[in-house]
Amino acid sequence: MPEYTVTSEIYGEYDYKTGMKPSREGNVISEFPFLLPKGNDKAQFDEDSDLDIERPQRNVIKIEHSSKTNISLVGLQVWRGAFLLGDLLIHLGLNGGLSGKTVLELGAGTGLTSFVAAIYAKKVVCTDIDLGGILELIKLNAKYNSKLIKSQFKVMPLDFTSTDWNVSLLDEIKRTDVIIAADVIYDDDVTAAFISTIQKILNTNPPKTIYIVLEKRYVFTIEHMDSVAPCYETFLALLDK
Repeated sequence: MPEYTVTSEIYGEYDYKTGMKPSREGNVISEFPFLLPKGNDKAQFDEDSDLDIERPQRNVIKIEHSSKTNISLVGLQVWRGAFLLGDLLIHLGLNGGLSGKTVLELGAGTGLTSFVAAIYAKKVVCTDIDLGGILELIKLNAKYNSKLIKSQFKVMPLDFTSTDWNVSLLDEIKRTDVIIAADVIYDDDVTAAFISTIQKILNTNPPKTIYIVLEKRYVFTIEHMDSVAPCYETFLALLDK
């Protein structure tokens, strides 16, 4: 059976690509702009007693990524869920929700959301499966965004299908306060393995908070003769067990 290639829908919505030369043939380097509020809730006035409005700081996250991959390597692309999770992390960070915290990202892909978390957290542990050069890509992207990263930053392998964790990874998991994951729900087998992974992590002390962002993707199936979201339904069913 042929393995189909997929492309993230965000590439067709806006051209984020730069003219920079990527490290690997077939990759592109994109810049994703975002506004970073300064988080000052108190009104300030200038010398004429006029309201002095602080403008959000404009930033970009530079990411090298693939423009298309097969299903097993979708982590080499950037998906919409990373943007939403990034916005949430900025909100949490501005309100002190990540201050002094250790953040663990599961299925980090290109590392985009880990870099946002690293603006505010004490430490970020960025994990994904060691396949297709994903971990090397995260490390490269961390170099591109070194000015944004304010926390300790560590890249480690973590495969959802294997919970036989080494001592080093287990120690990091035990010290984790916040778990994040974006767009890891796209295949039933991967989803089942992901649920098993987070169950094991959440059973470790101290208590942890988890934020999961996913896009509810609809497909038309002959079985249902309708547009359905099977991966989303599988995710909910496994959560209910």
